[in-house]
Amino acid sequence: MIRHIVALRFRAGTTIATKQALYSDLAALSGHIDGILDFQHFENVSVETPAVRGFNDLFWFDFRDVAVRDTYLDDPAHKAVGARLVAEVEGGIDGVFVADVAL
Repeated sequence: MIRHIVALRFRAGTTIATKQALYSDLAALSGHIDGILDFQHFENVSVETPAVRGFNDLFWFDFRDVAVRDTYLDDPAHKAVGARLVAEVEGGIDGVFVADVAL
């Protein structure tokens, strides 16, 4: 299993409704791409503010395997919501941190 973890540094002024719409569209990929096992999103509640560096929002997908992850990365629906997400974070792609781990 591959866990695809994404930390986000949203721009000041990004509304909760905008975040929820993005998360809803990401969650919908679970029904669109076979092999997505789970999707979760969270607020970062760490008190280590200097280390957080503004990455206050996180989500992850659990993929059955690397092939499913690769399908997700190349999927047009993922690319569309990803572009909207990058437009909402501070500094474009600099406002996104991604880590994939094998579990």
